[in-house]
Amino acid sequence: MAQELILIVEDNEKNIKLVRDLLQFNGYETIEAVTAEEGIEIARTHHPALILMDIQLPGMDGKTALQHLRADPLTKAIPVVAVTASVMTSERDEILKAGFDGYQSKPISIKEFIPAIKNVLNSRLDSQDAS
Repeated sequence: MAQELILIVEDNEKNIKLVRDLLQFNGYETIEAVTAEEGIEIARTHHPALILMDIQLPGMDGKTALQHLRADPLTKAIPVVAVTASVMTSERDEILKAGFDGYQSKPISIKEFIPAIKNVLNSRLDSQDAS
């Protein structure tokens, strides 16, 4: 379902551009933040359908930002996908145990990225339909 707003929280301009271009090409709207703090505020005011959160950010890291998002009634139901260069299995498991709704490794796989995003968004819709 295109036209959904996706928040990209990423501090690397090249990564932002790649993710933004892929999403917009596939019909999604995007908004960006370069810090976790800015991302949290944007999530509170714009209520995106999904947040793509880098783990290694200046200031607050992505895991801490997720805790803030989950603690806030305005943002707790927004799915958050970790996007990180940490590709070791133990790190991936730790990220998922932290409560992220999904995981995308960097560099982004152009072939796998959009299907993974659609899967998370569809899971969100399915869980809303069930409630």
